[in-house]
Amino acid sequence: MFKRIAAILMLSACMSVYAAEIPVDAKLDYNQGIDFYKLGMYERAIESFRSAVRTYPDYIDAYYNLATVLEYLKQYAEALSVYKQVYIRNPNDYEVIYKLALMSSKIEDYDQAAGYTKLIPQTSPYYQRGKELAESCRLAVAQPAVQKPVNPPSKIAQYSGVYENVPSPTGVTSDSNGNLYVAAFTENVIYKITPDNKRQVFVKSDMISGPISLVTDETGNLYVSNYTANNVVKISPQGIASVIIGNANKPYGLHIDGNMLFVTCQGSNSVIRHRL
Repeated sequence: MFKRIAAILMLSACMSVYAAEIPVDAKLDYNQGIDFYKLGMYERAIESFRSAVRTYPDYIDAYYNLATVLEYLKQYAEALSVYKQVYIRNPNDYEVIYKLALMSSKIEDYDQAAGYTKLIPQTSPYYQRGKELAESCRLAVAQPAVQKPVNPPSKIAQYSGVYENVPSPTGVTSDSNGNLYVAAFTENVIYKITPDNKRQVFVKSDMISGPISLVTDETGNLYVSNYTANNVVKISPQGIASVIIGNANKPYGLHIDGNMLFVTCQGSNSVIRHRL
């Protein structure tokens, strides 16, 4: 068994028994990823682990650590795809199979999650966890769909006008409470303009870097495409920011349809589809 992350909040810098086969550059990237994670620099940790597997595509520990960081950041779809790389290389790793089931359930693919749990034998310490997860998936499927509430009328003033003195404005969106959000590109700030026209700083942090587009979901979360940081950040109604997509190349436009977020990326001429 390879030595890996014992828990989501703890990474192991120990190398596996096959370390002698791994190129030096891959080992350096791997260890750098560990260091970045300990410093809370998650995006740089992700890139270091990705670099390690690019150099050595069978670097199982690097895949596992990469997936674990993505899981910690709640980027479940991406974590799922990386855990699959571990499974391909070691199909008898029942911890990883459980992770595949768990990530599938997080993105609400309950049939796939249940299918993975069936691969865990009773002799595995992950059998009971898999059994409980399968039952929760069964209940989720059986539960009747909750009808979404009808959005109330907008509280934003329904007449023409101008919001003045907003520096370097780019993206703009609103929420159900009538608040307007504006991205200030050069200031790296998200401003909030209340229905009574009061402007205030909603978010100013190191996680906002070259904001372009904004969009909100039906629960009031705000999403920001950081053009210069190459990522997309989610901001809760309380102003707490977290990266949800860390590998976007010059992200620009944002659009939400149901529980899917779409991101146009100018740097890669592509559109990312991300399940929220």
